[in-house]
Amino acid sequence: MRTSIVRDLRSLLVVFTTSLCLVVFLVNIGLTQPTQNSANQGITFNDAHFHLTNYIQKGIRIEDFLKLMGDKVDRVAVFGIPLHQKWDYFVDGNRSPDYYLLSDTELYYYSLVDAMIAQEYLRLTPDKQKHFDPMITGFNPTDMYATAHILRVLRLFPGVFTGIGEFTIHKEFVSDKVGGHTASLTNPSLDRVFSMAGEIGLVTLIHCDIDTVRPTPGDRPAYFDKLKQLFKRHPETSIIWAHTGLGRIVAPRSNHLDLLEEILDDPEMNNVVFDISWDEVAKWVVKSPETAQSWARLINGYPNRFLFGTDAVAPKDSVSYLKTYQDYKPLWNLLDKDALFKVTVGNYRRVFDEAAAKVRVWEKAKLQESEARLDLPNADLIPKTVLLPQYQSS
Repeated sequence: MRTSIVRDLRSLLVVFTTSLCLVVFLVNIGLTQPTQNSANQGITFNDAHFHLTNYIQKGIRIEDFLKLMGDKVDRVAVFGIPLHQKWDYFVDGNRSPDYYLLSDTELYYYSLVDAMIAQEYLRLTPDKQKHFDPMITGFNPTDMYATAHILRVLRLFPGVFTGIGEFTIHKEFVSDKVGGHTASLTNPSLDRVFSMAGEIGLVTLIHCDIDTVRPTPGDRPAYFDKLKQLFKRHPETSIIWAHTGLGRIVAPRSNHLDLLEEILDDPEMNNVVFDISWDEVAKWVVKSPETAQSWARLINGYPNRFLFGTDAVAPKDSVSYLKTYQDYKPLWNLLDKDALFKVTVGNYRRVFDEAAAKVRVWEKAKLQESEARLDLPNADLIPKTVLLPQYQSS
C-alpha cells in the first residue's frame, strides 16, 4: 500500500515538474522572441517621406532631428529637396523667398543636395545611422545623364543610399517654375532612371500628380494612364507613388479609390506601393467620416500596399514634425490592428530593408564595373513604348 502511494506521488511530482518546465519554457519564448508587439513597443511610426532641407537648402541638422524623433519614430527615409528657389533681386528685391509659392521666379535643380545628405548621415555613429535610409534626389529627370549622376553619388558614398527620390514629374505650381525642359512621363530619360533603379535595387519614390489643377470633367485623370504605363514598363523596380497623386489643389475625384484599385488589382504592378504622406493629402482622406471610412476599407483590404510618411520639410519642433500623423488620427482609428501596424511600421521595414540589401550587394559586385561605364545595359535602351511613332522605325 505504502509503495503504491509513493509511486503515485512520484508520478505526480514528475508531471508537475514537467508542466512547470514547459510553462517556464513558454514564458521564456514569449520574452525572448521578437513578436510584433514586443519588437515595436513604443514605436509610433516609421517615416517613408522626410525632407531634411527646404527649397533654399537650409534645414535641421540630422543630430537635432534625431531628438525630434525621440523614441516614437524608429526609421526615416531622409532626403533633401532636389530643386532650389531662385532669389532674383529684380523680382523679389530684399525679400528672400524660401518656398516655391513665395516668388514668381524659377526653380532649378540642385545636385549638391545629395552630398549634403550623405555628409549629415556619415557624421552619425553607426548606432544612429541605423535609423535612416538616405535617398538620392539631386538629378534632373529630363536629362539622359541623370543615371550618371546617380551612379556617381553611389560611387562617392558607398554604403549610404537606399533609394532615389522624392523627385517630381508633374506637380501643381512647381512644374511650371522649373527652368529648362518640362518633365514628362514619356521622356526616355525617366525610363533610364527607373530601369537603372531596378537593376541596382534602389527603391524609387516618385511624385506625380494624378491630374491637372483644373481637370476635364468626365475624362480620365490627365496623368494616370501614362503613369500606369510607366509602372508596367518597370516591373523589377520597387516603386513608391507619393501621395497617391493628390496635392494641395489636385483633389481626389469621386472614383479616386477605384483608380487606385486598378493598380492594386493588377499583378503587373505588384511592385507599386503608395505613400499617404503630407498634411495636404490627409485633409482629403479625413475630410468627412465617409471619406475616412472609404479609405480605411481600401487600406484594410490591401494592407501591404500603403506607407505612412510625414512629408515634413526641415521641421523646427516635434509639433510640426508630428502634425501629419496627428491629422490622420480619424483614419488610424478605423484601421484594423494588422493594417495599422503595416502602414505605420511594417511596410517601411519590408520595402526599405529589401532595397538596402540589394543595393549593398550590387555595390560590392558591380560598382567598380559601373564606374568605368557610368551606365548599365538596361538603361541604354529607350523603350519603343515611349517614342513617337515616326521615330520607332529607327
